[in-house]
Parts: sequence; C-alpha cells; structure tokens
Amino acid sequence: AVIATESRGQLNAKSGKNAKGVMQLIDSTASQMGVNNIWNPYDNIMGGAKYLRTMLDRFNGDTVKALASYNAGPSAVEKHNGVPPYKETQQYIKKTMNYINYFKASE
Repeated sequence: AVIATESRGQLNAKSGKNAKGVMQLIDSTASQMGVNNIWNPYDNIMGGAKYLRTMLDRFNGDTVKALASYNAGPSAVEKHNGVPPYKETQQYIKKTMNYINYFKASE
C-alpha cells in the first residue's frame, strides 16, 4: 500500500523533496535503515519496510500514526499528538488506507 501510494511501483521514482525509489526514501532515512543502494528495489523496499516497522513500534502499532510519520516525520506526529494538520499528510493517509483495505479485500 505504501509503494502504491508513494511511487505506483516506479523503480526510478524521485520526488521534488529528493525522496527516491519505490518506497520514496530520503537519503538520511535510507542511511539510518542500512540501505546501501537506494536505487536497488530490494534495498529500497527493505529499508522502507524497516522504517515503517520502526514507526509502528514507536506509535504502539497505530497504523494511522505510523503512516503519518512516514509522510511527515515522527516529530510532526508527536508535536501534534497525532496526524498533523497538513493536507498532504491527511490525503496520504486516506489514499494509503484505501489501498490497505483494497489489498485486504483482495486476499
């Protein structure tokens, strides 16, 4: 669901904010997650999944807060005690949750 929202699976996706690859990792996050080659799809997905797991742990399994932190950063989620009032982040969560529900229904 995160890949669908972030890059639609485009291997060479790059955002205006310099996020890269299918999981749209920024360089500092990729480095923190041990990603050696941000453009390698496997490395990018593993790094993005590890970061998402870290955010789920940080926010006690709260998927919405984890997704908000994936998009806006954990400090923004903590500052606002939940989803930040950023239109981009709110749309990101809605879109990603729709993908999650779609993929669950498809199982």
